[in-house]
Amino acid sequence: MAGHSKWAKLKHVKGKTDAQKAKLFSKLVRFITVEVKKAKGDKNAPGVRTAVEKARAANMPLDNIERALSKASGEGAELEQVTYEAYGPGGCALVLEAYTDNRNRTVQELKHLLALHGGSLANPGAAMWAFQKNAEGKLEAMMPVELSDEDAQKMAELADALEEHDDVNEIYTSAA
Repeated sequence: MAGHSKWAKLKHVKGKTDAQKAKLFSKLVRFITVEVKKAKGDKNAPGVRTAVEKARAANMPLDNIERALSKASGEGAELEQVTYEAYGPGGCALVLEAYTDNRNRTVQELKHLLALHGGSLANPGAAMWAFQKNAEGKLEAMMPVELSDEDAQKMAELADALEEHDDVNEIYTSAA
């Protein structure tokens, strides 16, 4: 039977899962780097420990975690945490947390993604009022917005596109 080999199927499945892991690991490395910079190199700070625990929960190899810690302690590209506010399809509020080494590049890429999917970037404070922090430090919508089926589909596409962006770490939305 020509064209039917186990290895061919495994190769495609493995390639897909490896690409997903690589994307997740790169986001976790950025998260660890920013937390170490915030802690001024203290690897035992609570934020750094949380970042390392998050990486371990994602089955990130210990070698990669140690490399990220040592890279963050040394000189390199300065990553900073930035928060962007936006409005998505149907008027739902979005808060995007990102880690970037170039604010100008990131804001332009996010503007482009939002414009493609029916959203727009907002001024600081324009969308944050719709959220409150919970006990875990995550944002929750105070007044969830009901979206029509069409807007919900656009919002799902926008969320997928933002998740694919390398700099975006967390996405919070007021859509129900």
